[in-house]
Amino acid sequence: MPSLRQIGSILCLTLGAGLTATAAPVEGPVRAQHLTVELLPLEGSIQPGGSTAVGLHFTLDKGWHVYWVNAGDSGEPPRIKWTLPDGITASAMQFPAPRRLPLGPLMDFGYEDEVLFPMALTAASTLKVPSTAPLSAHVDWLVCREVCIPGKTDLALPLPVTAQKGPVDPARQALFDRFRARLPQPLPSSAKAVFGSTPGGFALALTGHPATNAEFFPLEQSQIVNAAPQSVQAVDGGVQISLKKDENFHAQPAQLNGVLLLGDGTAYEIHAPPGALPAAAAGVSSAGLLNLLRFCSLAFLGGLILNLMPCVFPVLFIKGLSLVEASRHSHSRVRAHGLVYALGILVSFWAVVALLLGLKAGGRQLGWGFQFQSPGFIAVMALLLFFLGLSLAGMFEIGLTVTNTGSTLAARHGYAGSFFTGVLAMVVATPCTAPFMGAAIGFALAQSAGSAFAVFSALALGLAAPYVLLTFFPAWMRHLPRPGAWMEVLKQATAVPIFATVIWLVWLFASSAGVDALTALLAALLLLAIAGWILGRWPARRVASVFALSVIVLAVATPLYALWAFPAADTNSARLGAGASQAGWEPYNRAAIEQYRAQGRPVFVDFTARWCLSCQVNERAVLNRGDVRRRLRDSGIVLVRADWTKHDESIASALTELGRSGVPTYVFYRPGQPALVLPEVLTPGVVLDALDQLHNRPRPNTQALLEH
Repeated sequence: MPSLRQIGSILCLTLGAGLTATAAPVEGPVRAQHLTVELLPLEGSIQPGGSTAVGLHFTLDKGWHVYWVNAGDSGEPPRIKWTLPDGITASAMQFPAPRRLPLGPLMDFGYEDEVLFPMALTAASTLKVPSTAPLSAHVDWLVCREVCIPGKTDLALPLPVTAQKGPVDPARQALFDRFRARLPQPLPSSAKAVFGSTPGGFALALTGHPATNAEFFPLEQSQIVNAAPQSVQAVDGGVQISLKKDENFHAQPAQLNGVLLLGDGTAYEIHAPPGALPAAAAGVSSAGLLNLLRFCSLAFLGGLILNLMPCVFPVLFIKGLSLVEASRHSHSRVRAHGLVYALGILVSFWAVVALLLGLKAGGRQLGWGFQFQSPGFIAVMALLLFFLGLSLAGMFEIGLTVTNTGSTLAARHGYAGSFFTGVLAMVVATPCTAPFMGAAIGFALAQSAGSAFAVFSALALGLAAPYVLLTFFPAWMRHLPRPGAWMEVLKQATAVPIFATVIWLVWLFASSAGVDALTALLAALLLLAIAGWILGRWPARRVASVFALSVIVLAVATPLYALWAFPAADTNSARLGAGASQAGWEPYNRAAIEQYRAQGRPVFVDFTARWCLSCQVNERAVLNRGDVRRRLRDSGIVLVRADWTKHDESIASALTELGRSGVPTYVFYRPGQPALVLPEVLTPGVVLDALDQLHNRPRPNTQALLEH
């Protein structure tokens, strides 16, 4: 059967809409369909007997890409054919390390936004001075998004031959340095790469190198399934990557040749022979187990602290009231409710991590709180909490008509309520990120499925622990007030923060879905109020319950239909970007960040989202504070705001490289040094200490607060 690559190549060729060509070589940039291409010399001249660098530079429209030397499942790499005068030779075109680019069921390897392919020009010592060497090159490429468009052009580069080198433009130098840094290097002599066969394909091990995360890009086609997830696990002395073998590849390769791209952006060209895999490959090494336990501990602590976050507090308030009420029952029943509540949290966390791993296997990069990037999910959450608020406020009692059908069903409803409250606690927790959570979740999603489930289970147990401990130690419950009429008043008062959360969700929905969908959501809230009135007016009537259920279904369907029927124009990002620029913050652009770093300028990036409450608190309490804002401005640091309110693959990729999977994340990118990641919960001291560290003036009292 044909391979995915063959099918993809046929699609690319048949969907190609046309060619771009020029009748004669053109000097300078050439604008073609969805890209601009040009030949850029690093220096303005070449000397007899010397050499200089030149680059083939592509600037691409948003969402379009060109290809690496191995394009993956579809596509072809750019090609250049030089026409050179006597005495000038050109080296082969060099390809920087690529990115994985999912395209439906396919996986391409290539470049988005911008790429420069460096080459070297060498001059013979016999060239005359002064003179001009007329260079030209025929270039062809394939640029793709949902469709692929082949293009070609002829570029001219008249290069002066001089006795002395001239000055180099700093911006041009920074551009070359940025892409030279991404060129694959030979593997250090202290490191070793080997591969071995596994039931599903190959395992590629890198040892003798302090890598914690890596991706493999094969140089040969049709050896591995490019779109398959590459799970990474720690082994003694390094890491091991699992690769799925292509079903049409039956031979045992003599070597696995390709590029290893590490989490810190370093790329190595490897030629791995078959060999013995590290002893830890069959299980978890002691170092790997200790590392897993460390991150599970961080996740458990993060879950404990999450109970104090504003997202979760209203739900815990409800559980606290139920705990007071339950104190009149037997201890065994109270403990059972506690365990069922914990089970609800665990099952919902397991569902989220399974969904995350499944989407990751399909090539998506998602993280903590990703569901709030969906307007449909926000609408359902707003309706659910509004309905819960109506019940707490006393309009009706959830389950009152059900309890009339028998005591057994009533008891079952009680446990179902505990389970549902656990699920609700997990769902409302996702807009918040507690300390320790960012590093733990980032680690989990970069490891095997077993490790990911272990870390998320620890997070869930931390969130459930306070309530469960109270149910298992009845003596602690003596300090709780006795049940009474005050509970009904307090329960109704609890509806206030629930309704406040609904207002925030409606605001968030409006910012991403548009006015038409907002109108539909408000109509749905009205329908829920009508359903609540019916349930409260005729609480024991089956006909009323059925009619109310029909109204509830209609209410949920209304905003979802509006999202489908009236899609909002994506103006939110542009509006936020403009607002950020006016306040001194630039919108996120990976290429611009790399250019600033190459120029020697530090960059501070605020990875944020409108649905992230922790982000909003940090921005208003710390980043917008006068002294912090002045220090950031006066330090000459470039301020960048990466808005993840809607999913953005480039932001997700940057978070993954930092070992994070969600927001808030705050990072200082320092020229020539590793990135400095700050804690999820900011204080003015944390930011000011980081600024002092950038200027080599550490303040030891709070230095330990920084996360490396």
